[in-house]
Order: sequence, then structure tokens, then C-alpha cells
Amino acid sequence: MSPILNRRSAVSAALTAALLVPALAACGSSDDKASDTGASASASAPASAGAKAANLTVLAASSLTDVFKTAGAAYEKAHPGTKVTFSFAGSQELAAQVKQGAPADALVTADTKTMDGLKAETNDPSIIAKNRLVIATGKGNPFKVDELKDLADSKIKVVLAAPEVPVGRYSKQILDAQKIEVKPVSQEANVRAVLSKVELGEADAGLVYKTDSAKSGDKVVNVDIPDDQNAVASYPAATLKSSKNAEAAAAFVAWLSSPEAQKILQDAGFQKA
Repeated sequence: MSPILNRRSAVSAALTAALLVPALAACGSSDDKASDTGASASASAPASAGAKAANLTVLAASSLTDVFKTAGAAYEKAHPGTKVTFSFAGSQELAAQVKQGAPADALVTADTKTMDGLKAETNDPSIIAKNRLVIATGKGNPFKVDELKDLADSKIKVVLAAPEVPVGRYSKQILDAQKIEVKPVSQEANVRAVLSKVELGEADAGLVYKTDSAKSGDKVVNVDIPDDQNAVASYPAATLKSSKNAEAAAAFVAWLSSPEAQKILQDAGFQKA
């Protein structure tokens, strides 16, 4: 080969190498940057941030009606594309729905006993809030009810939740502990039904959750029950094994224990889990 051709080949090779070096360096820099960004995002993102958007159905105890509407709106705002629909009822009714295969993604009950009876249908639950009972009396408290033993007065029409309902079970527990015999004029399917009877004047007093009674304003008078005579209601939340939106359901249940959700619950009068 001639010296001229040799020089041309050498120049061509040098130019090619010079062009390749910056390109390779740029690729390496881009990959490293992407890797660092991904690691940083992964480390700082909340557990629910990566969950896929979904339409969730949550079965929840009646006493959560008002606060969960607020919580659901907050969750949807923070998770665009996700829609949370609640179905409220007494915990025993919700348990029956789950056993019958109702299409839902998560369950929140007002007691651990009901949730424990659904181990075959739910994943591991976590307690998200607690509550206590109060005596709700008619407007103005005409019978001057001051304590639990006053409910034994036959002149006072007392309404309680049925014993298979969590709030009914708690009511029986605290009355039995104080050896107080109450003959209710009716036994209702959930706490909202008990409160409604008192609000409408169909009953003079009833045992309900503190958070429910607080929503009644001046329709009822709340009489506190001392802690040593009261019961603590625990609210466990769990995803359903039959959920078709397992990842999104798990993200919502996890969010219920987050600072944002806990503030919403505590602002509504629920106690810290």
C-alpha cells in the first residue's frame, strides 16, 4: 500500500475514535443519571405511590360513614385515577356479605372478633383506629341521665344495638360489668339505627360510639362514660383475598395508617390505633 493511502487510513481511524469517545461517554452519563434518579425516587416514594389506579370497593362499619367519606376524597385526590366506593353497614352484615362472595376489595370492621372470623377470606388485618361508647339521650336530657345505672330505670325507653353487632356487644359488656340490667325497647342492626331512634324521640337513651353521637349536634345530649366503666372499640382493616385489585387495595389499607389518614380519623374523634 502506498504511503498516501496509509496516511489516509490512519487519519480516518483517528477521526472515528474521536467521534466514538464522546458518544460512549454521553451514553454512560445518561444511564448513570437515570439509575441514580430511579434509586432516589424509589427510596423516597410512599408505599402506595406505585399502585395502579383502580376502582375500589370498601366494605366499612356504619360508624365510619362520615369520616370515610372525607378520607376517601383525600385518597382519590392524592391518587389520580383511583375511585373509592364505600358500602356501609353493621360489621356482622359486612361479614355475611364477604362470606357470600360479595365483590369487594377491602373490609374495615368495628371490632376484631368479626374480622377474626374471616381469616379464610381476608389477608392480615391492621388496627387503624379506636373508639369509645357514650350514652346518647334525647334533646335536653329530660330524664336527667347522668350515668350507666340510670338506664335501668323502667321509665326510660332505652334502645341498644343487637348483641351480634359490635356496638351491641360492647354495650352488653359494660352493662354486665356494672351489673346493670337494662330492658331495651328495641335492638337495632347498627349504631346509626340506635342513634336515629334517640334523635327522633322514639327512645330516651341509647349506647352509641362517641364519634357518632358527636355528629348529632343538639339533637341529642352526650353523657360520657368513665374509662374504667367503658369499652374500647378497635377497628381492623384488611384486604380481601378475592379482590381483583389486590395491589391497589393493599395500597389503600396501608394508607389508612399513614399520618394523613390518621389525622382525618382523629379530627373526627377517633382515638389513635
